[in-house]
Amino acid sequence: MTTRAVLLVNLGSPDSPTEADVRRYLREFLMDPRVLDAPWPVRFFVVNATILPTRPRESAHAYSKIWTSEGSPLIVTSRRVQEKLQRQLSVPVVLAMRYQNPSIERAVQSLVAQGITETFLIPLFPHYAMSSYESAVERVREVVRRAAPRMTLEVMPPYYAHPDYISALVASTSDVLAAPYDHVLFSFHGLPERHMRKADPTGQHCLATKDCCDTPSVAHDTCYRAQCFATVRHFVASTGIPSSKYSVSFQSRLGSEPWLQPYTDQELVRLATSGIKRLVVLCPAFVADCLETLEEIGLRGRQSFVQAGGEELTLAPCLNEHPLWLGALERMVTSRWSDVARRDG
Repeated sequence: MTTRAVLLVNLGSPDSPTEADVRRYLREFLMDPRVLDAPWPVRFFVVNATILPTRPRESAHAYSKIWTSEGSPLIVTSRRVQEKLQRQLSVPVVLAMRYQNPSIERAVQSLVAQGITETFLIPLFPHYAMSSYESAVERVREVVRRAAPRMTLEVMPPYYAHPDYISALVASTSDVLAAPYDHVLFSFHGLPERHMRKADPTGQHCLATKDCCDTPSVAHDTCYRAQCFATVRHFVASTGIPSSKYSVSFQSRLGSEPWLQPYTDQELVRLATSGIKRLVVLCPAFVADCLETLEEIGLRGRQSFVQAGGEELTLAPCLNEHPLWLGALERMVTSRWSDVARRDG
């Protein structure tokens, strides 16, 4: 007898905004070879000798600005999504984080305890990236092989252009875009350029030319940059934003090596100095508001924009608990398992 369940996995968050918990989170995150893809000795030295001595204090201060009485916004929102999706489906819905808590190990143990034989994994990353989507999927596979070798694991492919995802994005930002604005900036999480080349199965397409993302290639199946641009194309096609009123940038870079450009922090200043007064920022790579949206864009980014001459920066909400996003997740499950009944069906 087949017993099914859904596993949602997002990136994760420190257990608290204290320096100790942030250090623990950053160590686990940065020691992931798919995040900092250097040999272990090099990775160990870089993380422990150059990043952890100072970064936890800075990050803890940033987290403290967005922390709620219920905890990390990312974890709180993700739990609410899990709970609401559970009410819509007749199979168990379990939540895990790639780093820290709730852990993937405990999630798989819970599935085993419930007698689950087939799990549908939905990475809460619309776009493929070695450091997010791939890392989460491979970690789940690793834990399942060890703790539940007889369990079948199916994985939702990246859904960066899925009509339901695009519709949910459009709906979740409709109020913001209904107000007057001068420009829309689509800010995606950045990645080192080497990650693009490393994920390219052809070894010769990604970043080889300026228009590589516009040239059809099998490389796009694992190309974060091409998938980000595809999301934007579908979004603006649905909303009618003219090409002169939007642009794309990449945020959250770490270190001095080249990352995907243009950089969001620099774009905020450039747009302000070029005469943009009312700016809307969307972050489509994040399905739940978190440090990178609320603090990096909503606080520091807004301050930079205003100081450079802008007047108003409006951060559009992530999908969070929007009904259309919950509907998209539900249909991901029911389209994969057509015999899974909806709660209200």
